[in-house]
Amino acid sequence: MRFLSIFGVALFWAWSLATPAYSAERNRQITDAAGRVLTIPTQVDRVICSGSGCLRLLTYLQAHDRIVAVDSIEVHGSPIDARPYAIANPQFKSYPIFGEFRGHDSPELIAGLDPQPQVIFKTSAGRGYDPEQLQGKTGIPVITVEYGNLTYGRPKLNHALRLMADVMGVQDRAEEVIAYFDALEQDVRQRTADVPENERPSCYIGGLGLSGPHGFQSTEPSFAPFAFTHANNVAGELAKHKETSSHANVSKEQIIIWNPEIIFIDVSTMRLDSAANAVEQLRNDPAYQSLSAVLAGRVYGLFPYNSYTQNFESIFANAYYVGKVLYPERFAVVDPMAKAEEISTFLNGGSAFAELQRQFTGMAFGPITVHE
Repeated sequence: MRFLSIFGVALFWAWSLATPAYSAERNRQITDAAGRVLTIPTQVDRVICSGSGCLRLLTYLQAHDRIVAVDSIEVHGSPIDARPYAIANPQFKSYPIFGEFRGHDSPELIAGLDPQPQVIFKTSAGRGYDPEQLQGKTGIPVITVEYGNLTYGRPKLNHALRLMADVMGVQDRAEEVIAYFDALEQDVRQRTADVPENERPSCYIGGLGLSGPHGFQSTEPSFAPFAFTHANNVAGELAKHKETSSHANVSKEQIIIWNPEIIFIDVSTMRLDSAANAVEQLRNDPAYQSLSAVLAGRVYGLFPYNSYTQNFESIFANAYYVGKVLYPERFAVVDPMAKAEEISTFLNGGSAFAELQRQFTGMAFGPITVHE
């Protein structure tokens, strides 16, 4: 009996000493975009994505099958959906909702999820609950990521992809996505790099969406399709020679002064009524009738740049179309729609642009009639 007692004590102490190591194997620490050190499970199988673009990035990483709920935009959206990642993945509409879009999460809804997420990714750290508050209310690690962009914010974008991939255990996929972005940008840049300055027509992008549709005066000084094609972006001067200005509303008078040779319209503007969208403004405002691009019939449609923040697949697809309009001989073998679907399939797992084109009545990737 004494032997059994001693043996039992020995087993107990062996179990006690082993337990911390056993638990540690199932947890690890990561540092999020805000510099917060968080303890998360080693194997993450259940997540939610909060904030603009967050689920888009997880979809690119091919880890979107591990979500357990979505924010309200994925289920309710709008009659015209300009998000290729969502078009390619209609199953998102069938998930339970954990909060309102743009990062306005509901701790109560999150607490009611079954199964529970193991981590929460959050791009809109300044919206809704502070990450620390949300983590305190839910007991779930909240990992902040910075969305970035394809020009001056590219390091943030790459960091976001790598951070999310590290959490999900799909690091190889993150490197594939980053390399794919690099290859697309390099391809477009190389096709246009040696175009003489005097052969680059002046361009303007109008009707650029930002947190909803906008009219003709909405533009972007660091518009990536122009940057990649070495286009002469007339609004580029607003960035004061630095690619640090992501959006601008310019005056009508300034557009007249710039008088661009070619105008591109972000077709998301068509979600506005006829008095406010960029196409109708060009058609009905006498001040715009004298623009060189309007007189020459050189107005073209592009797929929505922003919809729940930037659509990176659309940006690259638009870059190929912009290149084909500006320098047709250098993009002679490129079919922009086929390229767009190729990009969507790689990033989103399926096509999206044919459906986008249907929703916008064929206005993208073609001339837009201003004068009847």
